[in-house]
Amino acid sequence: MTATANLPTWLAGLWNREWIERAGTRSSPFDVNYLQTPSAFADIRIPRDRPALAHARSFADLTDAELHALARQRGFAGFTTVAGDLATWHHEIDFQPPDSSADVGRLEQIDDSHMLEHALDSSYTESWRMIERGTGQYLVLRLEHAKRLERILLVSADRFIYARNRGKDLEVAESLDSLIASSNATRAEIIAYVDCELSVGRVRGGAVPWEIQHSTLPWHEGHHLDLADSISVDHRLADPLIRVGSGDGWLVAMNTLRANALDSMFAPTK
Repeated sequence: MTATANLPTWLAGLWNREWIERAGTRSSPFDVNYLQTPSAFADIRIPRDRPALAHARSFADLTDAELHALARQRGFAGFTTVAGDLATWHHEIDFQPPDSSADVGRLEQIDDSHMLEHALDSSYTESWRMIERGTGQYLVLRLEHAKRLERILLVSADRFIYARNRGKDLEVAESLDSLIASSNATRAEIIAYVDCELSVGRVRGGAVPWEIQHSTLPWHEGHHLDLADSISVDHRLADPLIRVGSGDGWLVAMNTLRANALDSMFAPTK
């Protein structure tokens, strides 16, 4: 992961997109949550017309039409670099297929809680509202295999986004819908395509600790993030040591939390 340079402090926190404007028309077809730390970021975009799918507990419970509805979701995670007012979001996990183009926008801070993002070619403008500022409280945990990001957990104050990569990277395509159509994908292949999780929630402020509020896997919504149960804090050293499971390769890419803040998130190891 490349280190971030010149990231403005006002950018860090959880943002919600209010609208996107193209060719003079404003719309809000997705519920968009974007979490930015001083280095890593994640973004989850759920179509507002996505079926509720309250009956589903897994992919097996979905009809073919419902699987196709999940294919219209979007989301990505990785790291951010900033040069002047230009931000580049480097995707290491992407729900949609890569399209070989860079994700770059010109940022304009309106006030303490609002910003605009402008396309370099003026094709769109997005309005963003700050939901919760990071206030210097960040935690980023990464799991890589063969230099490929498999999973990442980002925490900013009381908000988190968790992302889990699919088993295999997608081919370059205009969209997941177009990839499914052009490859004549079977049901099993479609499930493999959409089996990429991005979940956003609250650490302690939800109905349950680590409550997932929106997810690309809708049956996770309203439930506890299981990964949190495998994280502990070891206080036997001078600096608290964060452990994930049995030490399966997770990297603490960033931690600005004090010991008492970590203890409020995770049960410490005695």
